Amino acid sequence: MSDTHQPKIDLSIVMPCLNESDTIGACITKAKAALATLDVTAEIVIADNGSSDGSCEIARGLGARVVAVSERGYGSALMGGIAAARGRWIIMADADDSYDFGEVPKFVPRLNEGFELVQGCRLPSGGGRILPGAMPALHRWWGNPMFSAIARRWFGVPIHDIYCGMRGFTRELYQRIDLRCTGMEFATEMVIKAALFNASIAEVPITLHPDGRKKHAPHLRTFRDGWRTLRFFLLCTPRWLYLVPGIMLMLAGLLGYAIAMPGLRIGGVHFDVHTLLFASLGLIVGFQAVVFGFLARMFATTNGLLPKDPTLERLYGYVDLERGLLGGATLLAAGATLLAGAVIKWWETGFGPLDYPQTMRWVIPGATAVTIGCQTVLASFFASMLGLQRR
Repeated sequence: MSDTHQPKIDLSIVMPCLNESDTIGACITKAKAALATLDVTAEIVIADNGSSDGSCEIARGLGARVVAVSERGYGSALMGGIAAARGRWIIMADADDSYDFGEVPKFVPRLNEGFELVQGCRLPSGGGRILPGAMPALHRWWGNPMFSAIARRWFGVPIHDIYCGMRGFTRELYQRIDLRCTGMEFATEMVIKAALFNASIAEVPITLHPDGRKKHAPHLRTFRDGWRTLRFFLLCTPRWLYLVPGIMLMLAGLLGYAIAMPGLRIGGVHFDVHTLLFASLGLIVGFQAVVFGFLARMFATTNGLLPKDPTLERLYGYVDLERGLLGGATLLAAGATLLAGAVIKWWETGFGPLDYPQTMRWVIPGATAVTIGCQTVLASFFASMLGLQRR
């Protein structure tokens, strides 16, 4: 009988593996000892990502089920292992012996209470413990706390250790959040999307041990992986990537207009048409960022990357193609009128020299309005195209 037709069980422990012969045996042994203390039906699944050092033979010899995953990557290995697992609950952790599988019994009661994601925490801020030599100082005191704080602020994640790879979750949650990342971002994607999809999340303290591997160095790279985390955070939040910076730029642009149009002098500084030009730059770039934010959010929700936002859903129902075209056309007309006024002023002088400060107060706002009007028209058509996919 194939694995897919075997009866479901309570718990699957899934370990990604790539040449872990130094530690895979110890991890499986600890996991089996922990399972013996629990009143659950369970299995141990090794998601092998192409090991050539005998890891698979060690795992099979200890009674674990080995699943070959051809697509390389930390996330790919876990996706393959989870897909092959039969448990309604899944606990995942690395096979480098840095996580103690003897702590599995901490996760099962919280899953049994109904939590959909039970995240381990290695940091003292969440009750965890890091043994000497288990985590680089930069990761412990800066990188991990910083990214965890950002995750709490941006996504409402109720945890202290965003990077902890030992966690338990329900199969239903895993299927609902539809993870996409095939690399190291898989673990952070799970936590972020669980929070965005309003999953019930708990945290349990665990102890991090030094990496037990001797044959090869850890796979993590501090600055590369830190950038990949920040990049993924930004991709998951159009609000902070596009909307907030865009709104701030537009507000700065409007303030610049309020100061430069009348040519105010503040603290001995005269704000004239050059300030107006900078203000227009802020308005144009800010407006474009806001538009990108709405379009990015629409695309993400349409394709299941992010959950639907009720506020934006109501906005999408109100701002349709026709209203967008009307708004864009109004801005175009206003801008064209201002530009035409500047041309008339030039004609009145016999196409000779102009009063530069006064004329630019017509030209700069006119060009700005035409630019934003064109952006509005084009964005309205693009949003309408995305809307076709939503229906």
